[in-house]
Amino acid sequence: MLNHKLQQKLLQKLTPQQIQMIKLLEVPTFQIEERIKKELEENPALEEGADDERTDDEDIAEDEHIENEKDTDSEEFTFDDYVDEDEIPEYRLQMRNSSKDDERKIDIPVSAGYSFHEHLASQFGFRELTEKQKVIGEYIIGNIDEDGYLRRELASIVDDLAFLQNIEITEKELEETLQIVQDLEPAGVGARTLRESLLLQIRKKDKSQPATKLAYIILKSCFEDFSKRHYDKIIERLNVPENELKAAIDEILKLNPKPGGMYSEPLNKSSQTIIPDFILELTEDGFELNLNSRNLPELKLSPSYNNMLSSYAKEKNQRKEMKDAIVFVRQKIESAKYFIDAVRQRQHTLLLTMNAILEYQNEYFIDGDESKLKPMILKNVSEMTGLDISTVSRVASNKFIQTHFGIFPLKYFFSEGLQTDTGEEVSTREIKRLLKDCVDNEQKRTPLNDDQLTEMLKEKGFQIARRTVAKYREHLNIPVARLRKEI
Repeated sequence: MLNHKLQQKLLQKLTPQQIQMIKLLEVPTFQIEERIKKELEENPALEEGADDERTDDEDIAEDEHIENEKDTDSEEFTFDDYVDEDEIPEYRLQMRNSSKDDERKIDIPVSAGYSFHEHLASQFGFRELTEKQKVIGEYIIGNIDEDGYLRRELASIVDDLAFLQNIEITEKELEETLQIVQDLEPAGVGARTLRESLLLQIRKKDKSQPATKLAYIILKSCFEDFSKRHYDKIIERLNVPENELKAAIDEILKLNPKPGGMYSEPLNKSSQTIIPDFILELTEDGFELNLNSRNLPELKLSPSYNNMLSSYAKEKNQRKEMKDAIVFVRQKIESAKYFIDAVRQRQHTLLLTMNAILEYQNEYFIDGDESKLKPMILKNVSEMTGLDISTVSRVASNKFIQTHFGIFPLKYFFSEGLQTDTGEEVSTREIKRLLKDCVDNEQKRTPLNDDQLTEMLKEKGFQIARRTVAKYREHLNIPVARLRKEI
């Protein structure tokens, strides 16, 4: 049974301008230029240049100039060009004044080099193999991951070759071909475990050296104790002095745990340069904060589109094509206005937020002393600026500021707070710095565990729980005490 009823709702929806501003707010400086260029290409009603304020006489003079040029052979966009665009003969759209020399200037794609798998396949192709071994080896290489490991079970590969390649082999035959693949460069490739990869690498070293020979024995017989850093057990089991064990461990640490890692990134990928969004200078009169907009073009509405809209909107007896053109032009002009306003609003919001951060962390920005960095969260900046917390978060995301003591991400200045015994509120960043100092100055033979680190921080006046110390240690990428042990 269907019931009809009237219902009144109050909904809040974002306008297109608000949506566009939110998207632009997240874009950092090194991408905003591309975003503006894209908009300039897609919207003919948007142009580069300052929107100059002109007098009425100048506007009248320009209108007369445009009227005089209507009958001339100019490149200005007119309504007739728009309406008759599809009626231009094809021969008028082709250029036939190029020479044979020009035709040779074709963009030739340049090879970026070998990928990791191509590098292995190239070496494998030079080996003396049967046709069956070639197919098996190529399939093995295709299953090696970007780190250089073969993480699939041999039984699964045997089944795949039977179903997909119609090749019947045993695991022993597959193992023989795998050994050929494992002999390729880089050393350690094709291993199924970390231990096997390290063994493959150490085998290619000169075993006449005592340290290399002992390193091979450790990996072969004492790998579990080595991975858990139970060095005392290794000394007792192998009956070797401590200095020889240290030399052997140094040899192991020189090995590459990810032999395929050097090929995992594209060869033509260059490291990204950080372009700061803000530039902060300390002068005699105080701080001077500016947006880094040196490469951003100024935007304005196209005068020709404005004139064309006003000209044809006045005409009576408009054809359907003319009405469609007017709708098209009006949409482009409105879109251009929205975009210009969104860019201006973005700049205003960025400066408003950064000025609030600068005011809150004023002492820190004078000399960059990390101990002067106050606890600050998004809510603090939101209350100072009147902006929503989500807006502040978008501003802080992927933005950088250049100061006289370095370039920092905006998120660097945000941290939670913790009170000391004296009631002073200290940034958690300061606690992490003290924690790192404690670990750096510990005895590596007997590293400090989380309980000991907690006691040391409490002695410094920080009442902090052990689980919090463990969390901060993980944030600093510091392993547990057992894995920090050295001899």
